[in-house]
Amino acid sequence: MNTQPHPTGARLLIDALLAQGMDTVFCVPGESFLDAMDALYDHRDTVNLVVCRHEGSATFMAEGYAKASGKPGVCFVTRAPGASQASIGLHTAFQDGTPLILFIGQVSRRFMERGAFQEVDYRSMFGPVSKWVAQIDQAERMGEMVHRAFHTALSGRMGPVVLALPEDVLSEEVPHAPRAALAATAPSSAPQAGDLATLMQLIQAAHKPLLVLGGSGWNAQAVAEMRRFIHATGLPVACSFRRQDLFDHRDPHYVGLLGLGADPGLQRAVKDADLLILLGARMGEVPSQGYTLIDIPQPQQTLVHAMPCALELGRVYRPHLALLSSMPALAHRLAEQATPETLPARFAPHVQALRAGYEAFSGPRTATPCKPGTIDLAQAWLALNDALPEDVLISNGAGNYTAWAHRYYRYRIYGSQIAPTSGAMGYGLPAAIGAKLAHPQRPVLCLAGDGCFMMSSHELATAVKLELAIVIVVFDNQMYGTIRMHQEKWFPGRVHGTALDTNPDFVALARAYGAQGLRADSVAELQTAILQGFAAKGPTLIHVLTDPEYISPSATLSGLRQQNAKPI
Repeated sequence: MNTQPHPTGARLLIDALLAQGMDTVFCVPGESFLDAMDALYDHRDTVNLVVCRHEGSATFMAEGYAKASGKPGVCFVTRAPGASQASIGLHTAFQDGTPLILFIGQVSRRFMERGAFQEVDYRSMFGPVSKWVAQIDQAERMGEMVHRAFHTALSGRMGPVVLALPEDVLSEEVPHAPRAALAATAPSSAPQAGDLATLMQLIQAAHKPLLVLGGSGWNAQAVAEMRRFIHATGLPVACSFRRQDLFDHRDPHYVGLLGLGADPGLQRAVKDADLLILLGARMGEVPSQGYTLIDIPQPQQTLVHAMPCALELGRVYRPHLALLSSMPALAHRLAEQATPETLPARFAPHVQALRAGYEAFSGPRTATPCKPGTIDLAQAWLALNDALPEDVLISNGAGNYTAWAHRYYRYRIYGSQIAPTSGAMGYGLPAAIGAKLAHPQRPVLCLAGDGCFMMSSHELATAVKLELAIVIVVFDNQMYGTIRMHQEKWFPGRVHGTALDTNPDFVALARAYGAQGLRADSVAELQTAILQGFAAKGPTLIHVLTDPEYISPSATLSGLRQQNAKPI
């Protein structure tokens, strides 16, 4: 029981977080913030404290929770070793534009600048991968600093904030503590009327336009309003890398994904477009195919670029028209502008041709002759399009196994894809846990390669403890597949260091943690196992062997070897 006459810095910290609407906290406990843990004890019935097995997973969970909920994720880790391990989730949030507040325990103020035990200057350490890094050196400023952290994380192009907490500041009593601030609200920028008129004029004058959706900061209403605008104008729409849930793939205006292994036809459409409209999409290295689709700094296409951050507009590409706006405000204004009369009939053949290319690239195909006991991933995803529930939420980490899902699965509704544009391995399982906590009633499916899964497999213990009915499919080709593909391509005949031929028995591993472990040897068995897992009372792992010959949806190992064979 708290008998202190005055609140401590730690209690002011938790009060400030409660004022921001926090109800879920991810952490790996550490001695450097034990006072904060103690302050959370008084709110154990209203704040869900999710204790993780690794700080990298904790930040992944917080980041996945933020993506799924639309609220900032909150994570606590201890100093130096814990902070270092948390950096992967911080970098993911920074590249993905995800609001995340990372609290790090710090040494006491009286020990600083002496190289004390686990002392680190977090401003120097995390400055390049955070929107703001600060240290709270005065306990009475807890509310002010926490409010600023949430405001910063949510403003403009969203992202992570780091606050260091000296141990003695958390235990310090504050005789005259200010009230905790109200919940932070991010300012919403909106497009100017003149700019919208210019955009409509550009659309009406175009012959081969293409609209690309991407970035963070969207919500379901904005996605619906953007769809109204697209239907009214008749524009073809593509989605940027791992932002596929921004538009329904079944819609005839959808023409594909600009990501790894993108349809060559869609890549040509970007190059050939006379009007390219990027809404929230940065068109970084992956969607631009190594910065080859758009000339830098002056694009050949008439470029319209909309972002919620002025620093991003003109950073790489010089736009003909720059729109400084949040995506919800922009979508709302565009939906108001669009009427059935704005539809240029001449776009219809252009859209139909691009749509036909998309359907040919991602549609049904002849099954490949896989090794016995392995499954054809293209056939699996084509079948899962019909088998998975409408509201399924799919998470994945990084690896070539994701390419089949990105190419063949039809994303239908907003908020159904939780994936790292940063390309972080080990992300899928922790993010699935965070997503399931944000949406307990929705089915959650985690995709993982064998290498990817083993980087965060320990979090099965967390999923079991929380009794989360998530389904994890481990696609096992016994190699670091993406790296092996590049190795075969660039260093033919010199395979080294990419084999994973000592993988554990994944079914037995799942059962050892207390999860349900299943094996699927066919597409039909995989469908059945996934649906069975959704109905379970805890996590289910499904082990699927895949043929290593099929290294990506468009390449085989033997084909790469033959292509790169050197004449004797």
